[in-house]
Amino acid sequence: QVQLVESGGGLVQAGGSLTLSCAASGPFLYKAMNWYRQAPGKQRDLVATITNTGSTNYADSVKGRFTISRDSAKNTMYLQIHSVQFEDTAVYYCNAERYYGLGIWGQGTQVTVSS
Repeated sequence: QVQLVESGGGLVQAGGSLTLSCAASGPFLYKAMNWYRQAPGKQRDLVATITNTGSTNYADSVKGRFTISRDSAKNTMYLQIHSVQFEDTAVYYCNAERYYGLGIWGQGTQVTVSS
């Protein structure tokens, strides 16, 4: 079973930038890879998607500030966050949609925005 591990979260000042990583334990076939986030007391929301063909899609709330990308050679997906806002404080999860079976989730990485 492939595992996903997020990293790169932490404390960041408002207006700053950071990059989250999602490393897979090995190569695997997927339909799309996603970044979700869950703020305290709120539901988990989809923020960015990259398909196996490289197409990307973003939630309206993050368009222009978030960039999703992947490095297939490293089995790693990234999420660049620019102009960080207080509203970006959340636990960020990576997710893999597979053609068969259940999706795969990482354990999450906390992003906290400070003033």
